[in-house]
Amino acid sequence: MSVSTPSSTVRPNAVLAVVASAGIVAALMQTLVVPLLGQLPQILHSTASNTTWVVTATLLVGAVVTPVAGRLGDMYGKRPVLLASIVPLIVGSIVCATATSVLPMIIGRGLQGMGVGIIPIGISAMRDLLPPERLGSAIALISASLGIGGALGLPIAAAVVENSDWRMLFWGCAVLAAIVGVLIYLVIPEIPTEGPAGRFDYLGAIGLGIGLVCLLLAVSKGATWGWTSATILGLFAAAIVAILIWGRYELRTSQPLVDLRVTARPQVLLTNATSVVVSMAMYAQALLIPQLLQLPKSTGFGLGQSMFAMGLWMAPAGLTMMVISPVGARLSALRGPKFTLAAGCAVIAAGYAASLILMGSTWGILAATVIINTGVGFAYGAMPALIMGAVPVSETAAANSFNTLMRAIGTSISAAVVGAILAQMTFSVGGHMLPTENGFRVGLLIGGGVAILGAVLATTIPVKRVLPGVAPQPKVAVRV
Repeated sequence: MSVSTPSSTVRPNAVLAVVASAGIVAALMQTLVVPLLGQLPQILHSTASNTTWVVTATLLVGAVVTPVAGRLGDMYGKRPVLLASIVPLIVGSIVCATATSVLPMIIGRGLQGMGVGIIPIGISAMRDLLPPERLGSAIALISASLGIGGALGLPIAAAVVENSDWRMLFWGCAVLAAIVGVLIYLVIPEIPTEGPAGRFDYLGAIGLGIGLVCLLLAVSKGATWGWTSATILGLFAAAIVAILIWGRYELRTSQPLVDLRVTARPQVLLTNATSVVVSMAMYAQALLIPQLLQLPKSTGFGLGQSMFAMGLWMAPAGLTMMVISPVGARLSALRGPKFTLAAGCAVIAAGYAASLILMGSTWGILAATVIINTGVGFAYGAMPALIMGAVPVSETAAANSFNTLMRAIGTSISAAVVGAILAQMTFSVGGHMLPTENGFRVGLLIGGGVAILGAVLATTIPVKRVLPGVAPQPKVAVRV
């Protein structure tokens, strides 16, 4: 299906800037409410257990919507789906900004979660819009937008919460999302799809949604509801049954939501497996280090930083991903993305080793997180390149979305594991239960261990040393 473009000329720099900005705004939503978590029960006149759904809703909706958005992008064009993904970001931000109780806030956060599909669709659009020689660095930069958004989100949100009305957080997000939507409309051209749109797999979307909601709900709520409770065990059982039925159906239907035969290709399968592990390693330090920075010095190992100061100490690590992304792209061009992925995992492991030695000082923590995020920048830039090097052009959005889903599963598992460790290894201070120093060390050791596992998995990926940028480009004039 071919569609006319608003402009016959593609401006690579402008396209890259707009897609990266969209990715940063979408990623901002993930850390936006972190500084508010302690205040939400009072703000929303509810219990702490109810307000945790403000975080869980974004995770669940994002996981379900991501593969759906990817498939729609391949069928109907990436530009329309990018624009459509902006709408719930704006609406959700407005709903949150005007919320006076927990239910509207949960609904608004769920709508914000629908915007996460922007990142994989943006990555796949780069394959269609940029010249081959610029594709590697563009992919790395868009992938890094996850870290950049998270890095900016913490200090900005903390500063707003400490110095202004919390509602300004969400009004600001609504404005940012609206600006990005206008830029997408003006700068991103229509991209011809490969062949007819076909039929959307509604049953596949429902089946995958049921399986993912059951799985991620069990993982995220296991520590709260009890890992051996009937509810959690039932959710795990329902997830297994739903995913098995969904997989059987996807293999039988002619136009599946996710082409499992392509996903089962060794290069794709092992890259997705490594993605789960890398995301676990990435998220572990994002959960551990902020708490370590904010614990009082009276504990003997806490660093006594305010929430705003913690955000500032964490910001350079996230911004490192942006700075390092072109280096990772050059490394992939020279040695292949498989090498970059393995090297990134090794660097992450080295960062965790450094954190165990340097966790007693803020500057040491800063150095360790910069090292870890350097590795994450390498790995996150290499994974989409490996995926796109193994799938047809007509399936790049769906394949990248499925890879993003694997990352979301990794972060959920990481949150459950780290949360369980810190909850079990505690001591009492002034009537409050706080994690012990050994609890943090065990968490950091696990982060380093899964990074080493990621490096081992990466070395097993069978791949030709070809950058996916060699794929045929659409017939669109390019102006530098």
